[in-house]
Amino acid sequence: MASMISLKVVLPILLLSASPVLAQTYGIGRAPTAAELAASSITIQPNGAGLPVGRGTAAEGEKVFVDQGCSGCHGEKGVGGVTSAPALLAAKGPEANAWDRGVMAVKAPYATIMFSFINRAMPFGNEGSLTPNEVYSLTAYLLALNKVIPENQVLDQSNLAQVKMPMNKEPATSKPGPNDWVRVPDWKAGQPRMAGYPG
Repeated sequence: MASMISLKVVLPILLLSASPVLAQTYGIGRAPTAAELAASSITIQPNGAGLPVGRGTAAEGEKVFVDQGCSGCHGEKGVGGVTSAPALLAAKGPEANAWDRGVMAVKAPYATIMFSFINRAMPFGNEGSLTPNEVYSLTAYLLALNKVIPENQVLDQSNLAQVKMPMNKEPATSKPGPNDWVRVPDWKAGQPRMAGYPG
C-alpha cells in the first residue's frame, strides 16, 4: 500500500519535470539550450541526408563491439547472446533470399537505418553515447559480418547510403530493388486501401 501511495506522489513530479512547458510554469527544470536541441536532432534519411561526418571500418567496428561490451547482449560476433537481444549474424549467407537469412540487420532496406538505430539506441543503458566514428565502424562490422560489404570497405557519410542492402538491390538514391523491397505509397484518410490489403 505504501508503494502505491508513493507512486501517486512521485509520478506527477516526474511528469512535471519531464515536460519543459510544465517545468517552466512551475519553476522546475529549465528549457533546453540550442546546442542541446541540435544534439538531439539525429534524423537520418535513406539517401544519407543527416548523416554526421565520420568514418569506420569493420576491423575498427569489431574492436568497438568488444570494448563496448556488445557481446554481453548479442553474443560473440553477434550470435548466442541473451534471448531478449537479437542475433546480429545471419544464419544464412548472401546466397539465401534476404527474408530467409534470419536477422533484421540484413532485412533493413537501407544501411542508413542500421546506422540510425545504433546511433540512437546503443549501447543499452548508455544510448547515444557512441561517436560518429564508432557508429560507422559498428555498422561496417555488422555489414561485413553478414557479407553485405567487403571487410576492408571504409564507410562514411558520403557512401553509407550507397550500400546495396539485400532487401534493396539498388542504391537508396534510385528506385527500390525490383524483387525484395517495395515502398509503401502515401495514404490519406478516406482513400481506399492498397490492392490486396486485408480488411
